[in-house]
Amino acid sequence: MTDGSPLWGALGMLGSLDARVLEVVGLSLGASALATGAATVVGLPAALAIGLGRFRGRRLVRAAVRSFMMVPAVLIGLLIYLALGRGGPLGGLEWLYTPWAIVVAQALLALPLATALFVAAIESVDPLLLDAVRTSGAGPWWTARGAVRQAAPGLFAGLLTAFARVVGETGMTLMVGGNILGQTRTMTTAIATETMRGEFELAIALGIVLLGLSLAVNVVLLLLEPRADARAR
Repeated sequence: MTDGSPLWGALGMLGSLDARVLEVVGLSLGASALATGAATVVGLPAALAIGLGRFRGRRLVRAAVRSFMMVPAVLIGLLIYLALGRGGPLGGLEWLYTPWAIVVAQALLALPLATALFVAAIESVDPLLLDAVRTSGAGPWWTARGAVRQAAPGLFAGLLTAFARVVGETGMTLMVGGNILGQTRTMTTAIATETMRGEFELAIALGIVLLGLSLAVNVVLLLLEPRADARAR
């Protein structure tokens, strides 16, 4: 390894906390965190309704949620682009090519995945425990609260999985964000851009950060898995 090696230069950028790296990483993590939070706010109540509810068409709703998980990210990006673009129903917001467009697109991408994982976590709760809560006279709110407490490891795992899904998205983010330097350039779009420009040091530095983030998420998921299984039993 020589001083001119791109890998060595990338490690130097990380070690010195290069401003370009921090800017891109901060924007990427911030947008993905907001998107995952929005998906959780919508997806958790929906998952509670599906997982705890007993209504006609419940299986169809579950199947629909799983089906939406298969929608390609670029299709979601296209729909958001058309909605936020000039002449679109939300064009007046002027969000296209801003971080808010990235948040909206990533939230829609994360929503069905988060909801499906939340449903699985809720349904893993011991039904005898929920029956005991219901027979004690507790209303739907307390039943849902008890289910959330028991399913907390699985719910957190679902949240992390949804976050990992959106933070690694490239095409959709590029489509609605525009990859504008200093405004909407995320880790994945920056890696693609810098690689095409031949600026490998920054691309490798961001790739290392993205890889480290993925490994960290997987380690946390592995740590949560035994606890979730123990709660389910």
